[in-house]
Amino acid sequence: MKTKMMFILIFLFSINLQAQDASALLKTVDENLMPESYEAYRKIINEEPNGSKKEYTFYTVKKGKDKIAMLYVTPASEKGRATLRLGENMWLYVPNINKPVRITSLQSIIGGVFNNADLMQLEYAAEYNASYAEGTEKEYILDLKAKNKTVTYDKLKMWITKDKKNLRKVEAYSASNMLIKTLEFKEDKNYGNGLIRPSVIETTSPLYKGYRSLMVYQKIKKRQFPDEVFTQSYMGRLGDLR
Repeated sequence: MKTKMMFILIFLFSINLQAQDASALLKTVDENLMPESYEAYRKIINEEPNGSKKEYTFYTVKKGKDKIAMLYVTPASEKGRATLRLGENMWLYVPNINKPVRITSLQSIIGGVFNNADLMQLEYAAEYNASYAEGTEKEYILDLKAKNKTVTYDKLKMWITKDKKNLRKVEAYSASNMLIKTLEFKEDKNYGNGLIRPSVIETTSPLYKGYRSLMVYQKIKKRQFPDEVFTQSYMGRLGDLR
């Protein structure tokens, strides 16, 4: 009886250690992707089945684990629009309306395969609990489960290189295990101050056959901002930070 009880305790202890280890790896992935607070320029390219393309450039600022804001730089017709995310709450600011309106994480303010949650991604460790799946010779694979029902994707499967702990691929699933989209992280680039990360994120979805969206990071720089920047009243002034 004592031997059986000891075996159970060792097994539970091992499970707990693996969960802690997986959580630590997920935090490392977040740290390798972005500084906790930063400014960045990135281009979004939406490709449609007929070959047409639409491009947008965004100036993005982030502070801590749950504050991110994004300003449209191009095209000229969209210039001055801005979005804000505080935790799971999101708003869109349009200069002519001059009053932020609520938007949802599953919507896409620019069309294409990226939705609003993809465009204003928070740290993975803030939204998901992680556990190890069977990996490959060169990659760890993590299974991620959303910490609550407000998170956009219920489950993620994540591929991470064993040598540098860089993210290579993410599959996003619904609660019913339906594959919603795949994001591939490509073309590592040195952004300075020790930040070397994929510069291109490509996404496709079985729900949007023939469509493809690309996110290309042009500049990333560590920077601190006051809390005032991440308020609805500041959305019309985000351009002052550039």
